[in-house]
Amino acid sequence: MKVAVHTIALNEAGHVERWAASAADADLLAIADTGSTDGTADVAADHGVRVSRVHVDPFRFDTARNAALAALPADVDVVVTVDMDEVLVDGWRPALERAYAAAPFAARWSYEYVWSWVAPGVPDVRFTADRCHTRDGWRWHGAVHEVLTPAGPLRTQHAVPAGFTIEHHPDATKSRAGYLALLAIAVDEEPHNPRQRFYLAREHFYRGDWNAARDGFVEYLAMPEATWPAERAEAYRYIADMDHDPERWLLHAIAEDPGRRDAVVDLVDLYRHQHRDAEAAGMAARALRITTRPGDYMTTARVWDDERLRAVVS
Repeated sequence: MKVAVHTIALNEAGHVERWAASAADADLLAIADTGSTDGTADVAADHGVRVSRVHVDPFRFDTARNAALAALPADVDVVVTVDMDEVLVDGWRPALERAYAAAPFAARWSYEYVWSWVAPGVPDVRFTADRCHTRDGWRWHGAVHEVLTPAGPLRTQHAVPAGFTIEHHPDATKSRAGYLALLAIAVDEEPHNPRQRFYLAREHFYRGDWNAARDGFVEYLAMPEATWPAERAEAYRYIADMDHDPERWLLHAIAEDPGRRDAVVDLVDLYRHQHRDAEAAGMAARALRITTRPGDYMTTARVWDDERLRAVVS
């Protein structure tokens, strides 16, 4: 099995050494440089990384990632996309090899992804990701928040758990300036795609444009295609953050996905702030009865702090 770890890169010279060291067990390390001016390509080459240069104008992530994928040698069996602000945790290669051998039908593998941190070494948001796949049969789709889509007949699209971990160590200096325009393009290209409309509303929220964010979430919730309960519940939670009466929106969130803790714990905190102690205790007890943490990106460590919730109950 020949494994390539690759990504696109723009002005990542400061991250190359850490990235390459974490992926040292790969048979090939490769980046597609999209126009760096800080010497990323030279630093990468010095660390044994195969560098290709791609020009994407106007820039969009799917075009860049497809160019990076196309630049990989044809004899690669498995591709792991690891961005430059991410690292593979030790033991990833043996875990992938075991999964590959155990499931010869597989064309995609999943792993644990740690997106953010409460403190160094203490994960906050962590979920199941699956940007590990066969060399052929896949294409990236979407101007931003791009996803892998089948590009031909596959043995199966189902992602087989591989049992390794990738960690995200975000660069706070990186700008999100281009995201809003790219999300607007994505929504325009796919007006019936609820995922991109959700992300567009969320991006407005991040920028503090609450009128646009609220309108976007309301539009998202009205879409017939917006059927994922977890995402719908999250939209209501965002609206609650922007409203003078958050309680009703949090109750909507709970109704959308009663098996999630997130909005329940939000209500615990709201009731405590309002000195409604009996109601806070009731919601904390309800949260504790939910014992399965979902494998998506929308739940945080705060929600799973059982010790804090037990203290509210008592």
